Amino acid sequence: MSNIEKVRSTIKSTEKTMKITGAMELVAASKLGKTQRHMAKTKPFSEKILEVMGHIATSHSEYQHPFLVDRPKKEKVGYIIISSDRGLCGSLNQNLFKEVLSHLKNTPKDNTKFCLIGNKATTFFSRLSSNIIGQKSHIGDRPSVTDTLGIVQVMLNAYLEHEVDAIYLCYNKFKSTMHQQPSIIQLTPLLAIPVAESADHWDYIYEPDAKDVIDLLLKRYLESLVHQAVIENIACEQAARMIAMKSATDNAVEIIDELKLLYNKARQAAITQELAEIIGGAGAV
Repeated sequence: MSNIEKVRSTIKSTEKTMKITGAMELVAASKLGKTQRHMAKTKPFSEKILEVMGHIATSHSEYQHPFLVDRPKKEKVGYIIISSDRGLCGSLNQNLFKEVLSHLKNTPKDNTKFCLIGNKATTFFSRLSSNIIGQKSHIGDRPSVTDTLGIVQVMLNAYLEHEVDAIYLCYNKFKSTMHQQPSIIQLTPLLAIPVAESADHWDYIYEPDAKDVIDLLLKRYLESLVHQAVIENIACEQAARMIAMKSATDNAVEIIDELKLLYNKARQAAITQELAEIIGGAGAV
């Protein structure tokens, strides 16, 4: 195969790649819009339950749930890590994993337990630790709360049974289309939740009793935090994939332009050589 044919073949294959990355960019942009609307729908519930938990945390209830009681020594740590199922989203997952590794560097390997959501987290942390007590993948682009209930319950049970002294939720926080921030927040023990200042100090009236209500509310609150984190991570995934595919498409355009210039130069050189041979042959005759 001549150089001209090689360049022409490379141009065609690059154009096909450009069409694929362009289509993936459009798909990611469409999914990002849908995920943002889904985030907006779940926000009122998250804000309201946060307000309720803020009042409960500052109330003077006789019942203290284990999730509200701080443990001075946090020797054993549990992590719920949320990643994407698929790649082609830039360094989104790698940045989160680096943040997690930095967070647990002072914790002995045998004192960590993991619950993993997403194929990328499962693949990465399976190589590092055997203390994986739960995993979930293929939750799709529109997950429901029930998709993550099992993962949350497994880790909460480990906390209640003193197998871990603290639980951290690790995910990518959606700041904007161009900015996704790796975040690690403490789920248990629950930190103080800020509430609006008020001159009146009041508490809820619990029916049937404080224990039943607070037990249920705390569990729903933690489940909602994990669900909201999963949705935000999906939004980050689509945004990162859209940016990555746009960058790949732009790079493909630049490569095609360079290859076309190289092709034209090679073609002109070949034509000039043919003309020279024809003229030389005519002169010999």
